[in-house]
Amino acid sequence: MSAHAPTALIADDEPLLREALRTQLSRLWPALSVVAEARNGREAVALHASHRPDICFLDVHMPGWSGIDAARQIGAAAHLVFVTAYDQYAIEAFAQGVLDYLVKPVDDARLTETIRRLQQRLREASARPDLDALLASLARQLGQSEKAAPLRWLRASVGQTLRLIAVEDVDYLRADQKYTRVAWRGEGGVAGEALIRTPLKELKDQLDPEHFLQVHRAVIVNLRAISHITRGDHDSAEIHLKQRKESLPVSRNFLHLFRQM
Repeated sequence: MSAHAPTALIADDEPLLREALRTQLSRLWPALSVVAEARNGREAVALHASHRPDICFLDVHMPGWSGIDAARQIGAAAHLVFVTAYDQYAIEAFAQGVLDYLVKPVDDARLTETIRRLQQRLREASARPDLDALLASLARQLGQSEKAAPLRWLRASVGQTLRLIAVEDVDYLRADQKYTRVAWRGEGGVAGEALIRTPLKELKDQLDPEHFLQVHRAVIVNLRAISHITRGDHDSAEIHLKQRKESLPVSRNFLHLFRQM
């Protein structure tokens, strides 16, 4: 059994998500001390070297070095828990219980299971395996899964609040300089808008093409949100939305998509 209180590092590029996980851990595992927080994989590796935490919670997707890149550097020096927005894959490392993972948004029941396994490993001083092959397999399978699985959640900042928006609730996305404006409907059909940092062109490839269609260089619409389309002069058209007053432009380059509608 460890002679000291367990310690942890949290790595995520979203400050509000780091705070949310830290708050959950303090409530579900009061004895655990979060000794460092990192914004990316490179910072996680440096902070691990300084603080030597027992456990590292690593977001898979971070700018620069990813969570997997950081895990390759940290190796067997800590118990690793990956945090990811994707859960449609079966990873050998996870199935064998060698590594653990949490799916965003992290729920208490899943985190409690992870805590129980970590506590057992700390009590038993379990040998940490050679992770090189497992991490290489994880990187390959995650890459394949990301291409195959459509995006399920968007993280948007609304003032000081981080909102997790289900993609199926999005009516449309519009480019806004370097950002993307997301228009969605919440409970009871209440409309909301927020900015996210991911450019529209990056989001396009992550959205389900059966439901989302680009209709303008700056606009992607959810087909389920369309009420009707009106044609204008000079090969133009406008999309009218259910439960929204605004309309969306259809540019000439995309008008052919609606000729059979």
